[in-house]
This record gives sequence, structure tokens and C-alpha cells, in this order.
Amino acid sequence: MATDVTETIAAIATAQGAAALSVVRVSGPEAIAAVDGCFRGRARLSDADGYTAHFGRVEHEGEAVDQVVATVFRAPHSYTGEDAVELSCHGGGVASGRVLGAVLAHGARMARAGEFTERAFVNGKMDLVQAEAVADLIHATSTAAQRAAVRQLEGRYSDLLGQLREEMLDVTGTLELELDFSDEDVEFADRSRLSELLSHAAGTLERLVDTERPGRLTREGVRVVIAGRPNAGKSSLMNALLGHERAIVSEEAGTTRDSIEADLDLDGFLFRIVDTAGLRPGAAGVEAEGIRRSDREMGRADVILYVVDSSAGTGSEDVPGMTASYPGTTVVVVANKQDLEGARVPAGAVGVSAVEALKDERRLDPLLEVLRKSVRPVLRSAEVSPALANARHLDHLRRALEAVTRAGLALRSGRSGDLVAQDLRIALHEIGCITGAVTTEDVLGRIFSRFCIGK
Repeated sequence: MATDVTETIAAIATAQGAAALSVVRVSGPEAIAAVDGCFRGRARLSDADGYTAHFGRVEHEGEAVDQVVATVFRAPHSYTGEDAVELSCHGGGVASGRVLGAVLAHGARMARAGEFTERAFVNGKMDLVQAEAVADLIHATSTAAQRAAVRQLEGRYSDLLGQLREEMLDVTGTLELELDFSDEDVEFADRSRLSELLSHAAGTLERLVDTERPGRLTREGVRVVIAGRPNAGKSSLMNALLGHERAIVSEEAGTTRDSIEADLDLDGFLFRIVDTAGLRPGAAGVEAEGIRRSDREMGRADVILYVVDSSAGTGSEDVPGMTASYPGTTVVVVANKQDLEGARVPAGAVGVSAVEALKDERRLDPLLEVLRKSVRPVLRSAEVSPALANARHLDHLRRALEAVTRAGLALRSGRSGDLVAQDLRIALHEIGCITGAVTTEDVLGRIFSRFCIGK
């Protein structure tokens, strides 16, 4: 449902719970009047300039609710582009809830999830890519994800798409002008320049499509699955990576029956570590179900750490078959139990002792460096790219690329300008869907439903 910008909305913009401060946000044509109805300070907020803060108290039904600082924003110089007031009150659900209730009693209505940012989009304060970056920033689980969201919030992705769209609009307009003079057999569009533009557009779109994997890894984290035979020390390795006991460790084979997941921050990137049930041929019952789940997790992995008991010298022979079964997935052999007598490190493996690493985390440095190297090229490209396509963007980018490719083929085969222009219009539509130049209420509803109330 599209926002009604004639209404004034209010919501608590900070997380619930005990805290020093909470913020109640109010926005809309009657925002200042609604707050004036319950705010008591030295002067009325309706007389205040924008970007000014005022100390006072909020009253409701003749009772003092809380002491607050009211910050006034005048349209269009606010987050939403509307008149807005932010009330900083004491933290905790009771104080902020009563302050919100007082504002609602004076003409505001409760905001829907994401409605403040939706108004910022509707009022031209940001495009749809930047609005989605706000949600990405709120939900960021790593420094890398936060940085990527900030780049998009600052408009680097939008600028790239906007420039490409403007170039395509110019040429499409010229091609369509030719249609008005079709009987005179004239060409207004420079075919060589058009060919260069289509080549440039295709290259740009291809590079953006290629950011899908770096974008996924940056937003969702690198999925690292620990696999291997029973008693190889998989759970001990997970505990060592995390620096605390997350998984149950036992000498009894088959202790881990289901996947256990936890997060590791490594150099600002999120690694999702998954411990799985031991892989043992001929297992039955509950253990067999655990192995099926292990296989499923390995199919979803970006990196598989295949742990072998280096003191027994077993397990590494399984790696070739695993590598063939999971093409495109990095498989790292981890020779565990280096603290035991007779331990050896197979060729190409990384030797560790999970038991010793729990006492001295530096013992894991060689393995952590292998993890870094396994994803470094992908994550480095994520750091320097102006855009990291999400699933919605990717769908539109692929359709735009297909249309530009068809336009190029039509141009090279000497087909008429109207056919080239038709495909260019499709590409323009798809790019416009990304930035919000072309959109529908359903699309907006899906995007802003990701937001919390108050943002």
C-alpha cells in the first residue's frame, strides 16, 4: 500500500528496551503542530527554525510524561523531505511509548514499517537503490556489509546506473525521431556511436551482473562447512575457530547428529561456520539422517574444511571424490590432532591442533590465512565495486543485458532503427525498475516491508 503523504506519521525510531535515550520520530505536513499539541517549552515549535533543538516536556491529559529534547526539521531539509520533529526522551518502553501516545493523540497516526524511508523516496530525497541500502545498513552483520551499504547509500551505484540510462535515453530519442521521417529514409543517429554505446552498456551490465556472488558473500557471509569422518575433531575445530565451546566434544563417535552454526568475524568479513555430523559409510537410523544433512550443508558451502585425524592418517582419501561432487566449492584439508604422536600432514593440507588452539589462538593462524585466501579475490572485488547486485537488481540487470545484446545484434545485421529502439526501451525500463524511475506499489510494498517501524 503506497504511503499517503498528506497524513502525519509517528513511531519510535530506536530499539525497545532499557537504554539512556529513545527517539520518537514524527513526519508529515502537521508534524510540528502535532508535537506542539503536547510539547511544553519556552516557545512554540511552530515558531522555531529548522535544525534547532528545544528542551521541554511532553504532557498528556494534564500529566507530565517525560522531559525531552525536540529537534525541528523544516521541509524539504529533513530525512523524509517533509516537516519533521524528533523527540529524544528517556529510554525504556514505558517513557517512549507514552511520548508516542501523546503525539498520536494530537493528530498523527502510527507509521507503517519503512514508511519514513518510503516517504524519502516518494519525495525525491533518495532513489530506490539508496532506500534499499538503508535496509542493508540496518541489517548489516559485518563491517564489509556495512561499508557496501554506505557506498550504495551515498549514491555510487545510482550514479553509475543513472549515467548509463541517460546515455541510452539520448540515443533512443534520436532513433525514435527517425521514425517520424521514415518516408524520407534519413538517419539522425550516428551508427558508429550507437555501436560504441551498446558495447559500453553491455560491458557495464555484465560487470554489474558479476557482482552477484561478491554481494551475496558480503551481505550473507561466507559459508564455511566443517566436514569429515567421526572423531576427526570437527567440533573441537569449530570451538577453536570461535574461541569458546559452542559444539559438544566427545570421544564417542556420532556425538554431532545435526548441523550447528555460529558466526566468525575475520578482518571485518562474516564467516558462517557450520559443524556437521561425521561422514561414515554404512550408517543407519539417526546417524544416517545426520549424514544426509551434512551432505546438504556441503552443497550450500562456499568453503569446505575437510578435517582428518592426522594421527590415524585416515580421511584425506575422501577429498578427490568430494571435490568432484561439489565443483566450484573450495575444499581445504585440515590435518587435525597435530599434538598427538605419529601425526603427519598430507600434501596440500593445513596442520592444526584444535586442542592446543583453544589455549593459544595463534595456532590457528595458518588455517585462518587459508580461509582469507580462499575468498580474498571475491571479497576484494566487493570492496572496490560501486555496486553489489542483490536478487531484485540481478533479475532486472540480466533482462537489461539481454535487451542490449539483442539491440547490438539488430544493429550489426542492418535491421531498422525502430527494432533497435524497441530493445533499448526494454533495457531502459529494466534499469528504471532498479532505481525506482519505474516502479509499482507491489514492488514498493515488498521492499519497504523489510524495514523496521520507525525507519
